[in-house]
Parts: sequence; C-alpha cells; structure tokens
Amino acid sequence: MTLLSVNLNKIAVLRNSRGGHAPAPVAAVDTVIAAGAGGITVHPRPDRRHVTPEDVLALAAAIAGRVEYNLEGNPFAPPREGYPGFLALCAAARPTQATLVPDSDGQITSDHGFDLRRDAARLRPVVAELKALGCRVSLFVDAGVEGLEEAAAIGADRIEIYTGPYAQAHAAGVPERELARCARTAEQARALGLGVNAGHDLSQANLGDFLRAVPQVGEVSIGHALIGEALYAGLDATVRAYLAIIAAASHG
Repeated sequence: MTLLSVNLNKIAVLRNSRGGHAPAPVAAVDTVIAAGAGGITVHPRPDRRHVTPEDVLALAAAIAGRVEYNLEGNPFAPPREGYPGFLALCAAARPTQATLVPDSDGQITSDHGFDLRRDAARLRPVVAELKALGCRVSLFVDAGVEGLEEAAAIGADRIEIYTGPYAQAHAAGVPERELARCARTAEQARALGLGVNAGHDLSQANLGDFLRAVPQVGEVSIGHALIGEALYAGLDATVRAYLAIIAAASHG
C-alpha cells in the first residue's frame, strides 16, 4: 500500500511568522506516527523560511528509525550562513530518503522537476554521495518527463512525480489528461526499475482519484493541504483521513 509521508514544513512557517520556538515541527512527530503515517518529510531551504537545519536534526533524533524520514532539497544550492548545504544536512541527519529538487532560492514552492537529459551528468556524483550515506535517492520530475532512463543510469532509486498540474486540473474538473501523463510516467519508471513517489498539492479531494489512476505509487508526500485541513479537524484525525483514502484506493 502507498506510504503516507507527512510534510511538516507549514508548522515551521507558522512558527517563523512570529518568531520564537512554537509551534515546533518536532512536536508533531508523535501525533503523526501514532495516527499511522509511515513517514515524515521536510524541505529545508537556504533562506530558512521553512524548517531550519536545527529542525532537521531535531526531527532526525525524534524519528530515530520509527518511520521513514524524507529530506527534500536542491543539492546545488550553495552553503551559506545558517544553511550548511543539502548534502551536509543529509550527512548529519541520515534520512531514509533524499529527494532532490531543482528549486531556486526565490521560489515560493517547488514548481518543476529536473530536465534529466540536461541534469543527469551533474546529478550522478550527488546520487553516489547520498547512496554512500545510506540514503535512498529520489529525483523530482514532471509528469511526461523525457529521459527517465537517465535517472536509472545514474543510480537513482525513485522518481517523485510533480502533481501540481494534476491538482489544478482536478480542481477544474478536467483531470483526465494529467492523470494519463502521470500514469504513463509511472509505468515507464517502473519498467526501468525505478520506484515511484508523488507529491505537491495532493489533498483529500484529489488523492483517491490519483491513486486509482496511478496504482504504482509507493509514497505520497503531503504537507500544505494536510496541515491546512488539520487546523480544523486536528492533526491526528486528518492523518487518519488520508490513510483511509489511501486504503480505499488500494482496494479499488
């Protein structure tokens, strides 16, 4: 069954909007795990507007093998004061999975995947270094991306399909074309021996349709919608609601 990894970035955004220490992403760990989620995701950025390197390490200690830990980031963003670089964070936190994302410093959120034919050569040593740390490596890609064979050739373990366009199409009532693109990409990846993850703008409203159309998905990473919904329903209840959707989709 598809694993749910809960992205805790938005908890850090709420804390950072005021300053201080609360609410802390690490305080959500026990609730998320007790509710049944199989993983926790964070995406630290160099400008520290979301989770910070300090959060990354605190989460690593709190998770400590209880569930999967997925660290997302751009491995080519240079280190700077307050941000040691993505590879250094992975070396310190030893996440289960490192998801490489080509976001620039100025992006509000990730909005595109790697161009694998252009980027494979420079990704290859990064993938090798992360795997030497014991991390499973996933590459963020667009549905319909060309050159998936390059991801397999450089040693990546998985891809993560960017589902933003699907979510927009679903909200507009015309999801069929984007679902077909996601399904074809997942099928191509699986044929190459790559695992398939998915994430971005997935929600309770669109997750079930997505998983029924793309049954090969091993993991979904969901944060923005989940944390927003949890403001009204509570974190425990919201995680359980997502798990119920995943379970229903896995049974047809």
